Order: sequence, then structure tokens, then C-alpha cells
Amino acid sequence: MVFSSLMFLFRFLPIVLLLYFAAPKRARNAILFLASLVFYAWGEPVYVVLMLFSTAVDFTHGWLVDSNLKKGNRARARYFVIESMVINLALLGFFKYSDFLIGNINALFGAEIPLLKLALPIGISFYTFQTMSYTVDIYRGQAKLQKNIISFGAYVALFPQLIAGPIVQYKTVAEELNHRTESSDEFAAGALKFMCGLGKKVLLANNIGLLWDTVSQTAPAQTSVLAAWLGITACCLQIYFDFSGYSDMAIGLGRMFGFHFLENFNYPFTSKSITEFWRRWHISLGSWFREYVYIPLGGNRAGLAKQARNIAVVWLLTGFWHGASWNFVLWGVYFGIFLMIEKFFLGGLLKKLPPAVTHIYTLLIVSVSFVLFSFEDLGRVGTYLKSMFVPGEAGFVDSRALYLLSNYGVMLVILIFAATSVPKRLAERIFAARRGSFVLPGPGAVSAEESGMAAAAGTARSTGAFALAAQMLFLAGVFLLSVAYLVDATYNPFLYFRF
Repeated sequence: MVFSSLMFLFRFLPIVLLLYFAAPKRARNAILFLASLVFYAWGEPVYVVLMLFSTAVDFTHGWLVDSNLKKGNRARARYFVIESMVINLALLGFFKYSDFLIGNINALFGAEIPLLKLALPIGISFYTFQTMSYTVDIYRGQAKLQKNIISFGAYVALFPQLIAGPIVQYKTVAEELNHRTESSDEFAAGALKFMCGLGKKVLLANNIGLLWDTVSQTAPAQTSVLAAWLGITACCLQIYFDFSGYSDMAIGLGRMFGFHFLENFNYPFTSKSITEFWRRWHISLGSWFREYVYIPLGGNRAGLAKQARNIAVVWLLTGFWHGASWNFVLWGVYFGIFLMIEKFFLGGLLKKLPPAVTHIYTLLIVSVSFVLFSFEDLGRVGTYLKSMFVPGEAGFVDSRALYLLSNYGVMLVILIFAATSVPKRLAERIFAARRGSFVLPGPGAVSAEESGMAAAAGTARSTGAFALAAQMLFLAGVFLLSVAYLVDATYNPFLYFRF
């Protein structure tokens, strides 16, 4: 089940909300936990057992770490942290990477070891990283022991961010697991965030994805330079609006239930360096690797050689985290190389160059990276890159590319505009009046000054009412358009299911 499905929007979510808010506060974590298990079991009932096992393992190890710390036995506590990480990574490795390892052994040594062909548990890369953060946070003294296994299970399986994040570190929601406050204002803010994410996914990502599918399925010889660039631009925008849209829906749902997840995207395509891009793209993953891998390895505290080693390790793992295929490994290495170049050589120069130049540089590097990201066949990566930079039989521009441009040109302009912060700033200006309301004075005589203030307050309230009505109209419009699309849609992929 995905958020952008009619089943979720009209059956699962309304039922869960009704049960959740009708229940007493002490029962709400249990409702979330059970609802999350049903949500996960909808797609893969067998792997619910795996999630419950992971929950039990990390809950138990949290107790062991905490009890040993209280006894002053830090070495033994560290042992249990390592043990929990080994168990979690072993599960992730077995289900996600076993066939990759077997396939490479067969290729290198001519062996004929049969592949296991295991179905990948949905979201295993996300919830594995989440559960690992629990014991580490307790060991570091950054979070307290969770004594209620139901509350801990609600954290692990929490359906708003279970499938594709954002990756929620335990310490960021530890307090809210037991002491969160739900309110109508928070619910409304969450609903707005959810609707924006739904629109991103259904109305923007799905539609521009058709362009990428068309170009990527075309023979390289028939792909002109213009068509190749139209295709990879569509690919970048599809992945961004698909993943950031899902993240927005997750954050919005969390807020409706009283949780505050950190933002996962911050307009990455406005970046002026690769370093800045990765501070804005998939923020929760970058934060996880920084806090649990890069800093423990030494971070920036060591010499240049060790800093380079630390960056290389993090980006090799980042690439491998995305998938059991060499293209993802190379994708991580690719970004690691550019990040090291910027850190040790180009950083100062990029700050001096005109913003337009650094922006083009960043978009060029990122565009090439998504070719690596999108094709598991490395031969196909090479032919597509060649189509982007070297004219083949189709030349620089052909009639097919012009046809695609005429069909999708307006959509591309809309998505490029939406990928900037301009729409948000415009919306904030429109709705600012709602936050600037005044309190009218009580009955009795008033001065001329107070009369003026009362008139101003009336105007502000009138403007605020207009802004609220506009906001509701916007929400209703996005929802109705998205539902209308979903009713007849045959194309509604979710790109991050494979992670």
C-alpha cells in the first residue's frame, strides 16, 4: 500500500484516524503499532515477522546497553551495541545483497551457485537504519531507554515513514513517543503538508515520468542530443518530486499524529556546489551517515588523507545502500570524488565564481549522476551518456525531440519552477495575513487610536479569512485533481520501493 493510492486515501487512513483520535492517549501508540503492521502486511505479510524480529532484537539490546551503562560497564555496553548492529546489518545483507554477492562470485570464478531470488522486504534499508540508531543513541547518552515495547514497536513500524523514510533517528522522536500533543492546528498543518506531497507525487512526478520512460526506452541510435537531455531532465525531476513528495506526505502524516519529523529535501536543484546539493538532498540519509559513520571514523579531525578515506567510505556505503548493483556503487563513488575535489581543491574557487556558473556546474554533475542511478546495465549508462554529449545518427535535434519538447515543454517549465523556493515564498506572502490577526477591544468607550486599531484588526481578519479560504481551496483542488488522476491512472510507480 502506498500513500498515493485510493485504498490508502479513502479506507486505511480514515479508519486509522478515527480509531486513533477516539482512543485514550495511553492506547494511541498501540493503535499506531497495529495499524503500521497492517499497512506493511498489505504488501508483504510474510516479512512482518522480520520486522517484529528486528523490533525485539533492538528493544532487548537497548535494555542490555542501558543496564550495563548503569553498572559502569561501558565496554560490555559497547559490545551489545556492536552485536545489535551486526544482527541488523546481517539481515539487511542477506535479503538485499546475497544475490549480488553470489552473482559476482559466479562471474569471477566461473561458479554456478544458484541465486536465492529472495523478494526484497519493502523499506528494509530505511527501518534497519532507524532501529540501529536506537542502541547507539542510548550508548551515547543522547536518548533514554524506551521501557514499553509497544511504544518502541510504534517507532520502528510507524507507517508514515516506514516505506521510504525520512530516516528518523530515535533521539529526534524519543520524547514524542510518550509525550506528544495533538491539536487541530497541528493536524491542519500536517494535512497541508500531506496534500502538497500528494500533488508533487501524483500530478508532477507521474506526468513527467512518462517523458523519461519514452526517452529511456528509445534505442540509443535514435536518440538525439536534445532528446537525451530532455529525458535526463525529466528523470531528475521525476525522482525529486516522487521522493520529496513521499517525504512530504510522511512528514505531514507524522504531524497529524503529533510527531515532528525533520525535513528531507530543501530545494536541492538550487544548489551551487555538489557539497551544497547533498546538504539539501535526502537530508535524513546524509545526517545518518554523518552521525553514525563519518564522525565515528574521525570526521574532519584527522589529516587530509584520513578525511579523504572517511569521505570515500561514507560514499561507497551510500551508493551500496541504494541498491545491490554496481551502478549504485559507482554512483556513490562518483559523488564521493566530486565532494573530495570540492573539499580539498575547488571549494574556494566555487565561492568566487558567478552564481550562474556554479549553478550550471552543479546541475551538469547531478544530471550525469542520474544516468548512473537509473540504469543498472553499465553498457546502457555509457550509451546514454554518449547520446547526451556526442551526436549520433539522430544528430543534435530531430523531429522526435521537437515533438517531445512541444508535448512536455510546458510541464518541464512548471516542474523547474516548482523545484525552486519561489512558489513557497509566494504562498507564504499570500497566507501571511492569517498569522497576523489582531484581538478586537472589549465593549465600552474607545479612543480614536483604538478605533483605528479596531478597523485595522477587522481588515486583518477579513484578509486572514480570505487567505484561509484560499488555502482550503488549494487543498481541495490538489486533492480532487490527484484523485481524478488516480481513478484512471495506469501509471503510478513509486521509485523508492526498491530501497
